[in-house]
Amino acid sequence: MKSRQGIKNEIHKESKAFSSSPIIEYLTRIGYGTRGLIYGIIGLLAIMVAFGIYGSLQDQQGVIASLGQQLFGRVLLGIMLIGLIGYSLWGLIRAFLNPLHKGNDFKGILERVGFFISAVAYAILIPPTYNFIFGMSNAAQNGAQGIQMRNIVSTIFLMPLGRWIVGLIGLIVLGTGVFQVYHGVRHNFDSQIKPYALTSKQAKIVRIMGRFGILGRSVVFFLVGLFLLFAAYHANSAEVKGIDGALLILLHEPYGYWLLGITALGLIAFGCYSLLSAFWFKSNR
Repeated sequence: MKSRQGIKNEIHKESKAFSSSPIIEYLTRIGYGTRGLIYGIIGLLAIMVAFGIYGSLQDQQGVIASLGQQLFGRVLLGIMLIGLIGYSLWGLIRAFLNPLHKGNDFKGILERVGFFISAVAYAILIPPTYNFIFGMSNAAQNGAQGIQMRNIVSTIFLMPLGRWIVGLIGLIVLGTGVFQVYHGVRHNFDSQIKPYALTSKQAKIVRIMGRFGILGRSVVFFLVGLFLLFAAYHANSAEVKGIDGALLILLHEPYGYWLLGITALGLIAFGCYSLLSAFWFKSNR
């Protein structure tokens, strides 16, 4: 019989092989492309709002619905559906199989919790995307994400210690936003991305774009987490905001058009970096 350590080593070996398999790499590449397309369009529409060209901010479901209405839109959504599945799976792999070797200290655990939240956030988009493709009810539509979040929070409020649970979720999301600031400015901030065929100057420009993009997205995370805390404090699910709601808050602040525009540029940069990452991603460590 194998010893406990032998079984543990075998499980570790199998999980490493699974996380670095070609199938996982291809799925994750499509996932990065899907993430880039969604955030890029959210940012583009937001900057159009800031300049008064377009009148509506959109969340992730809104982008999915808009793309689905275009020529060959359902074909594109079919590819994006695969990407959402792939990126969700990659988030779970990073959280539980730990192929990036994040460790078990506080910083490592925080990063892995962030990976898990990312997996859940993209997994939530799978059903409405599938429903839109096949013309079913509860299909993706703009604003539905915020409504879905508020319904979930309302359900949690009915549980014992519900307000504390919502508050904890808010702290985790807010903390993820704050941690992304650190994650974005540190050296070698995205080690699983391997840009190749670039000069050192080109690689530097791409990494600056990635950092600016991560900082832009961190603003959205911070606001979503902050309003989850407000909802927990007041026991009012109506205070929960989705991405579109968070961007709208920026617009209503002093110099709101500037705040929205800068954040939108960050989201566009993050979308472009994610699209490039679809080509550069390497799962084998």
